[in-house]
Amino acid sequence: MKIYLLGFMGVGKTSKGRKLARRLGIRFADMDVIIEEELGMSVQEIFNTKGEAWFREKEKEVLHKLGNSPENIVISTGGGVPCFNDNMSFINETGFSVYLQMSPEALVRRLTRSSKPVRPLLKDKTESELLDFVSGKLTEREHFYLQSKAVINAENLKTKQLEFFINSNLSKQNKTGI
Repeated sequence: MKIYLLGFMGVGKTSKGRKLARRLGIRFADMDVIIEEELGMSVQEIFNTKGEAWFREKEKEVLHKLGNSPENIVISTGGGVPCFNDNMSFINETGFSVYLQMSPEALVRRLTRSSKPVRPLLKDKTESELLDFVSGKLTEREHFYLQSKAVINAENLKTKQLEFFINSNLSKQNKTGI
């Protein structure tokens, strides 16, 4: 079984995914980390040197490698992964997708408090510009995110709640043959 965690940057796909995989006793993979390790540079450096289009193709390659592997795995996708190269269809064909949903305001709070380096798409934005950017980008991306097999509010979400949510949705899916 593949469990794909989708959502906007800063929603907690990596932190929740790592904990979820540990609870389930299966492997965890963070697509951004895989790409960074493979290329020896940060996502921001990849954007700056190779461009977004190249990066999106690399994401597709990594997604297909993970999605076609025989192992059970929790996969933290990059925020844009579902929105390019028909990746959302592939995700839903190869596993169980969960959209970790959060309001733009909550995302901005998380992103401005984050200890991570500035993300490429957020560089040089004031908090007001950041809210406008996140709201607009989230509106665009939700077209794809909402195609997930399950959607859960990620504000104040505990890993145990996420595990229960996924298990109950998988149980319903198996009973109905969805």
